[in-house]
Amino acid sequence: MDILIDTNVIISAAIFPNPRIHVFLSLISEEHNLFLCTYSLEELRRVVARKFPNKAHDVENFLRKLNYTVVHTPSVDIIEGIVIRDINDYPILASAIISEVDVLITGDKDFECLDIEKPQILTIREFIEKYS
Repeated sequence: MDILIDTNVIISAAIFPNPRIHVFLSLISEEHNLFLCTYSLEELRRVVARKFPNKAHDVENFLRKLNYTVVHTPSVDIIEGIVIRDINDYPILASAIISEVDVLITGDKDFECLDIEKPQILTIREFIEKYS
């Protein structure tokens, strides 16, 4: 299964690791294909530089060890008829849709209200419960 993870999940995994995230990453690395979009990688670096500057090196080490494929985030609006409250979440959703991943993992509540068939939108907990 192809899985794209949102920026907030990457930050949690790199800066605030916990047993659930460890299980999640192990499950993905063993049984699935992980994708990160260019928008998330850029956003990750901006957030870390602003909020956790002393963790920048740790985040880069985390990314180097992670096995993932980079998906280019589109620069134009390609999704019609889908409304998401936070416009900053649109690039993540667009990346997930155009890359045709099966699942988008996020902790962002703005994605909960979306009524789309694919990708399936899950939290880390929901993914573990459903697929482990």
